[in-house]
Amino acid sequence: MKYEQLKQLIIESGKNYDLELIKKAYDLAEKNHNGQFRKTGEEYIEHPVSVAAIVLELGLDTTSIVAALLHDVVEDTSISLEEIEKEFGKETAHLVDGVTKLGKIVISTQEEQQAENLRKMLLAMSQDIRVMLIKLCDRLHNMRTYEGWKPQKQRDKALEVMEVYAPIAHRLGINSIKDELQDISLRILDSVGYEEVKKIIQRGGDAQKFVDSIVEEVKEKLTEFGLIDATVMGRVKSIYGVYRKMYMQGRDIGDIYDIYAVRIILNNVAECYNALMLVHDMFRPIPSRFKDYISTPKQNMYQSLHTSVIGRAGIPFEIQIRTWDMHHTAEYGVAAHWKYKSGVQGQDNMEEKLVWVRQILESQKDSDDTSEILRDIKNELIPDDVFVFTPKGDVINLPYGATVIDFAYAIHSAVGNRMTGAKVNGRIVSIDYKVSTGEIIEIVTGAKDKGPSRDWLNIVTTSEAKSKIRSWFKKERKEENIIEGKNALDRELRRNLITLHDDEYDKFMEDLAKRQRLNSAEEMFAALGYGGLQISKVVLKAKEDYAKMQKERQSSVPEFKIKTQKKPKATNGVIVEGIDNCLVKFSKCCNPLPGDEIVGFITRGFGVSIHKKSCVNARVDLRNSENAGRWVNAYWADNIQEDYKSTLEIVAIDNGTALAEVSVILSNQRVPIFALNAKQTADGRIAMTVTIGVTNTDHLNSIIHKISKNKNIISVIRG
Repeated sequence: MKYEQLKQLIIESGKNYDLELIKKAYDLAEKNHNGQFRKTGEEYIEHPVSVAAIVLELGLDTTSIVAALLHDVVEDTSISLEEIEKEFGKETAHLVDGVTKLGKIVISTQEEQQAENLRKMLLAMSQDIRVMLIKLCDRLHNMRTYEGWKPQKQRDKALEVMEVYAPIAHRLGINSIKDELQDISLRILDSVGYEEVKKIIQRGGDAQKFVDSIVEEVKEKLTEFGLIDATVMGRVKSIYGVYRKMYMQGRDIGDIYDIYAVRIILNNVAECYNALMLVHDMFRPIPSRFKDYISTPKQNMYQSLHTSVIGRAGIPFEIQIRTWDMHHTAEYGVAAHWKYKSGVQGQDNMEEKLVWVRQILESQKDSDDTSEILRDIKNELIPDDVFVFTPKGDVINLPYGATVIDFAYAIHSAVGNRMTGAKVNGRIVSIDYKVSTGEIIEIVTGAKDKGPSRDWLNIVTTSEAKSKIRSWFKKERKEENIIEGKNALDRELRRNLITLHDDEYDKFMEDLAKRQRLNSAEEMFAALGYGGLQISKVVLKAKEDYAKMQKERQSSVPEFKIKTQKKPKATNGVIVEGIDNCLVKFSKCCNPLPGDEIVGFITRGFGVSIHKKSCVNARVDLRNSENAGRWVNAYWADNIQEDYKSTLEIVAIDNGTALAEVSVILSNQRVPIFALNAKQTADGRIAMTVTIGVTNTDHLNSIIHKISKNKNIISVIRG
């Protein structure tokens, strides 16, 4: 696109744009991009001019068009941001800087980086929504010219669009950009599926003829009943929209009722409801396919009446009825604020339209779990709306999958904190009940000092509810959080065989806290207690730290020197160097078996305690000068015939037969069972602790291998 074409579009818009300032920006961009070319081979200046044209189509102000023309100048040429500010003002420089920074954000596959980058994008939106609108226009033009990229880059950019840019366009209500971004991305990611759906929609070229015939029929009916100002237009659903329902939701083409749609635009709300009665008289409405988004708007400000009907040809189609104001908002979302107001400057009333952005950012303050942050942001970006009612008739808008707890916190944090139960349509429901559109929800509350349960964090779906629950625990239960978090972490460390001595514990925990980007171990325990930190992530880091500690211990312990002498007699299959016929017992901290390298510790009055050489207690005590002399060399006797006790920790799928299956495996191996305990876990599994008799480590490993082969067994660990 050339500047003269852009100028003509500006004039045709009829808005009072500053053409002199826009020309000045074009001249600067054209001069500094001179000699630069895009991958498609066209001059680079074509790109910023095309982006400016899309910005103009959205109806944004002069400053936005100027920023669109200059959005690549600072990054790709020698012009500085200070020069932009000097020539075009601080506001333009701010937009250029924001778009430049967004362009540098790579939507990484690494969870931590992806969550942080999405946060940066939301922050840019909250400061000035025009930054994101210009970036969407920039990405749309790049996708229109994707043929210039290498195949891998095409796929990477298409995935970014599907995961981030299209959902943001949807959340901002800009359907025109969202639909085109999704269709182009689908063509890149699944060209075969794209073409198949395209053929289905076109029905051999008859699709547009069908829609046109319906449009004419509806126009005649509306005019007959006095709605002469009605505008009627037809549309065919986007290719991605049909693809999503067919291939991702598994629906048959005959079950999709909105492939074809007729849109009726009227002057006021009363005319909309009158038109609804007329179309229901003309065509047979499909039960349960009527939605009133006028009385209950979507979260992205969308308003319209939707009804699906079946025409005389037996083909279902959708009819959308709305006013002109609703139509502008449906097509351009937040950008309609500029496009259809009397002037083209400023962005008043934008605060309430972007309150959801601030809610997401606010909800992340008390959470350090990057995977949860990422999940929450994506859930908020792609909501399926559910509309429920309070007993007084107020409408509460929630995302699909929200529970009665989410509803309570959407009303007020005090209602959520005091909640003891809920009623749906007068019937008592469970605390994890998922609400549906049209239901009347009543929250039952308790005393003022009643607080939420920690388990609610695993039930609620909205970031707002999670934030309020965490905030309550963070504020009201600090000491309890520390104790709860510390106990929970200690349990998990023991379960993962991480043994720490008193002199190691504090430093280990402080280092672990720093790895979570927290100031102290106490702060880490508190975050675990109120749910701001996921314990599985901490344990993962703890395992890494513990492995390093084990290596350090191993390198610092001197090798045992065995002196050549006459071998004493064995006791319980163990020979202790220098001691004959001594009392031998096997330590429970490491449960040594024949095949393990061992060492003995002379106890006071209880003989010699046998440990594995790799045992944590042995290695720590060997460095203690007070006890170093009590450690003696020990080794296994030849031709051992005895059985030794060993403990296995088994985790299995709780299918009702797991315990029996393990018992059968051990019985078939002729393995004696001394103890067997089992308990159910909250995540639908069963944890078993079994003490068995084995001859040596090879025998034990063989048993572990046999048990592990069972399809219901998740893990088998030697105790």
